Amino acid sequence: MSSTTVQAYPPSEEFAAQANASAEIYARADADRLEFWAEQARRLDWATDFTDTLDWSDAPFAKWFVGGKLNVSVNCVDRHVAAGKGDRVAIHWVGEPGDTRDLTYSQLLAEVSKAANYFASIGLEAGDRVAIYMPMVPEALISMLACARLGLTHSVVFAGFSSGALRSRVDDAEAKLVITTDGQYRRGEPAPLKTHVDEALGTGVDAAKSVEKVLVVRRTDHDPDLNWVEGRDVWWEDTVDQQSDVHEPEAFDSEHPLFLLYTSGTTGKPKGIVHSSGGYLTQVSYTFHYVFDHKESRDVFWCGADIGWVTGHSYLVYGPLSNGATEVVYEGTPNSPNEHRHFEIIEKYGVTIYYIAPTLIRTFMKWGQQIPEAHDLSSIRLLGSVGEPINPEAWKWFRQVIGGGKAPIVDTWWQTETGAIMISPLPGVTETKPGSAMKPLPGISANIVDDAGKPVSAGEQGYLVLDQPWPAMLRGIWGDEERFRETYWSRFADQGWYFAGDGARYDEDHALWVLGRVDDVMNVSGHRISTAEVESALVGHSGVAEAAVIGAADETTGQGIVAFVILREGVENTGDELIAELRQQVSVEISPIAKPREINVVPELPKTRSGKIMRRLLKDVAEGRELGDTSTLVDPAVFEAIRAKKA
Repeated sequence: MSSTTVQAYPPSEEFAAQANASAEIYARADADRLEFWAEQARRLDWATDFTDTLDWSDAPFAKWFVGGKLNVSVNCVDRHVAAGKGDRVAIHWVGEPGDTRDLTYSQLLAEVSKAANYFASIGLEAGDRVAIYMPMVPEALISMLACARLGLTHSVVFAGFSSGALRSRVDDAEAKLVITTDGQYRRGEPAPLKTHVDEALGTGVDAAKSVEKVLVVRRTDHDPDLNWVEGRDVWWEDTVDQQSDVHEPEAFDSEHPLFLLYTSGTTGKPKGIVHSSGGYLTQVSYTFHYVFDHKESRDVFWCGADIGWVTGHSYLVYGPLSNGATEVVYEGTPNSPNEHRHFEIIEKYGVTIYYIAPTLIRTFMKWGQQIPEAHDLSSIRLLGSVGEPINPEAWKWFRQVIGGGKAPIVDTWWQTETGAIMISPLPGVTETKPGSAMKPLPGISANIVDDAGKPVSAGEQGYLVLDQPWPAMLRGIWGDEERFRETYWSRFADQGWYFAGDGARYDEDHALWVLGRVDDVMNVSGHRISTAEVESALVGHSGVAEAAVIGAADETTGQGIVAFVILREGVENTGDELIAELRQQVSVEISPIAKPREINVVPELPKTRSGKIMRRLLKDVAEGRELGDTSTLVDPAVFEAIRAKKA
């Protein structure tokens, strides 16, 4: 994609004039990278100042802000209250059934203190692990902050995961406490959750050995016969709510593990990614301030992620609250009770910064722009994209329809392992291109290289590597040092670079385009073609809302490109004519070599509850195999509809 074919969007003079960042921030970071990071760390309150910014002597195990001590919870809550900002709303919480609750910073401090007092009362000590298996209720955030306050390492498990997934994470972390709710709302209906905890923890000889208590928040109150294990299970209202709302925190070493977050591993055993306190908080706080151009006391921020994912940790809890932000936390799905829900919330609370995944943007496109256009979205001044590369068509739609044709978009690249945003435009500074994350943030060093570790030329696809340590980097895989080295550092071990599997390329202006996982690259007649590029070309057609592309085995070409597309609302499927148009679109946008062998128009795509398309299962369908594991899908029945269309 060359600069001659991509329209660039410079920041408006008005936005640039008020932006938190100016162009000189890059020069400052380049001049002395470590001093730049020390400066960002001092945006936080330290109980004991650090003596060294970075110790990289035991690479790939980093120590940032050596000797420094701080309390993460104090930095997110207490210091704002101490500064006289206690009456500011921290969280506008919206429940799926329509109930709401606002928590000021003073109220949040009281609730966090009560939870910390209870956790301490049952004998939990710094370094112990706590599993949090909860929907998006205020007590979930309160629990995370209370753990941070006591130096307990939390492991949040997405409430959509199975009991088996919960058990494997509880066992690996040896969690002593599990925090959950009696149930959760799914599209307006109460669904069990405590029941899944009971299944996960087992009984008798099969019981989870580490768990001493299960703390239950009453949310749905839907089951009068809720299973209850005496001595183990306690209600939040009978325990936490009875505690004192004053708690004296202590400071912890900068390298103290703040949380574990498990990601799926290729071997099937989940990887417990370890994140630190000082380095992690420094980078999420810095990136929140500059990438989202956050104005304290004026902005209302909304990150659409669940706390079960790293985006929810970094930009729904620690990033916003460390900056004294006012934010929206929404419990439910975007179409419950109808497709207007997100836009009603934006309108009601005057959301100014809106950070969501491309999958959701494309869903909004599919529903039709008449839905957002029925609402006053004029409060929005900045948009953000996270989770996967955003295709240019969705980027432009997002800016035009949701952002009123003027809101800058920060297309952010980062991972669970990086902890915080690494590559992104800075609004007010960067001239953006739809679909490009543009360049590494100040203080971050990244490169695109070939198999031999040599930098690639413009237009050439390569491996995206991080060639200098960064504060929020993972500190390891819990209990498995060898797996940590092998997974992230072995590919470019000679150079000492981090590589976690994404491909990328530069265009002729040196703008960086992330192409997704390198294992999402198809080899068609010797040509390497990215699935993301073909998907983007398909979605560029006016009739297509969403596309998923896989490489299926092909006797002639090695792999053949098979596409699954969802049409936009109101588009009539014109059969062969539409398929021909779509194939031509790919041919023009990329190359005739990239023309899909097969295009299937389907009603839905198989997605996990985090919104990721399960291409592995689509490959099973395309190659006529029995389906692999479908337990993480929102709706496994989607495959019947896809098979019916292919038949």
